[in-house]
Amino acid sequence: MMTSLNRPRAIAIAAIAFVGGVIFASSMDWTKLLVAQSRGGAPVVSMAAQGAADIQGGFAGVAEKVTPAVVSIQAERDARPAANRPPGNTPPGNTPPGSGQQRRNLPPGFEQFFGPQPDEDSAPQNASGTGFIVSKDGYILTNNHVVEGMDRLVVHLSDRREFKANLIGRDPQTDVAVIKIDGANFPALTLGDDARTRVGEWVVAVGNPLGLDFTVTAGIVSAKGRSSELARLRQSTYAIQDFIQTDAAINPGNSGGPLVNTRGEVIGINAAISSPTGTYTGYGFAIPITLAKTVMDDIIAHGRVRRAIMGAQMNEVTGEDAAVNNLKEIAGAKIGDFATENSPAEEAGIERGDVVVQAEGKKIDRVSTLQRILRTHQPGDVVTLDIVRYGEKKTVKVKLAEAPSDEPRAVAAVRKPADEPASTAAALSKLGISVDALTPRIVETRRISDKLKGVVVTAVTPGSTAEGKLFENDVISAVRFPSQAPVTTVADLQRELAKLKSGQYVGVVVYNTNPVTGVATSRVVNLKIGD
Repeated sequence: MMTSLNRPRAIAIAAIAFVGGVIFASSMDWTKLLVAQSRGGAPVVSMAAQGAADIQGGFAGVAEKVTPAVVSIQAERDARPAANRPPGNTPPGNTPPGSGQQRRNLPPGFEQFFGPQPDEDSAPQNASGTGFIVSKDGYILTNNHVVEGMDRLVVHLSDRREFKANLIGRDPQTDVAVIKIDGANFPALTLGDDARTRVGEWVVAVGNPLGLDFTVTAGIVSAKGRSSELARLRQSTYAIQDFIQTDAAINPGNSGGPLVNTRGEVIGINAAISSPTGTYTGYGFAIPITLAKTVMDDIIAHGRVRRAIMGAQMNEVTGEDAAVNNLKEIAGAKIGDFATENSPAEEAGIERGDVVVQAEGKKIDRVSTLQRILRTHQPGDVVTLDIVRYGEKKTVKVKLAEAPSDEPRAVAAVRKPADEPASTAAALSKLGISVDALTPRIVETRRISDKLKGVVVTAVTPGSTAEGKLFENDVISAVRFPSQAPVTTVADLQRELAKLKSGQYVGVVVYNTNPVTGVATSRVVNLKIGD
């Protein structure tokens, strides 16, 4: 039911409401957003419309500034027999995915701008990519996979000039390469600081996608520090995973091109896309320019990349890791295995399962953050790390070593099967896994390194505490927490688990064998005991 008001009271209430509304809108700064009243009776201008015009003009200005320094790279490889083909040579192209195409073992839905691989190894090959000039005397940054294994490189500028290019050096571990053309007074791009780039900022990608030279697309920075999600993009022990994610449209052929901010400064090198089709569906990934610049500087100064390492493989911290270490946040870099003999990290007293929470006084939120800090140092430098070992805090000093070059490793010999003992398989309901002894038959059929001792995971129960953390063919070799005990038999593991109640945590040392190389690497997995 509506209540009637007399006229004076209604006018008073309306006035109060109006004044209150103006005060509230002013406090929220809405009056500035809605109206920009100019003197002399100028028309009212919408700030939203003005902002759109500024963005449009900004993109046009960036394109005009950047495009002259972006180049198209045509790569050619001569015919050669299979025995002479460089290992891992799968060059990029601007051809959409099709039949006969072979690609590296990338995560599902990821493409790294590779073109078709000829069915015959002896066939010649042509491919294309993008690069950008970074100095007036003709140095060009691009991706390693644009130039890897190629015999000739030809660079085309936007003004239609053409130059033969020389390969100065390349680094497969970061997918960065440096090439050079002869000349002077080339247009060059300014390298920015990706560390200052914020998620949500506008960015522009320039390149040569799908044969369409010097194409400009725009988007935002969707995320930074992408690492574990793209871990298989680099098949190297010392590979650095630290990607900028963007929704600017990039496609095969954009590889090696610049990702720039609205000031026209390069913040990344486009390197991969997330796509079930091989073309753009929403997300691309770029190598941070500060990382690429250090690689470029090393290549130009030393002819190779001098990478400082602590000699340890690292994993992202899980909720279970944070719980057993009494960490307030799920953050840090967990030590998995030691990547080298005489590992600097191991010699400094770091152990498997330790979580690095600070480096040089800076908080470590993820693996890529620690990698970025280490990458700013040279071999021989000493870095201070704060670690947590199952709740105990320690400070260690690690003298960094130089990463060895990647070399093919021989496949480990497999033991010849002997008489098979009786099965000792057991289902461990507390973890949701089934395990069995490492018999000669299992070692052979599952292609597990014959040097390992422990029990092998034969199944993981969906929805269990171990799902997504332990996998078939993982070998559990020891219990790390809350006690420390070797695991050589199924009974050993059962005995240790029997000491724990539902809701408690157990840490186990786990090895996994690469079925191609035969090399086994370890990690520490922390799990919550189920009912």
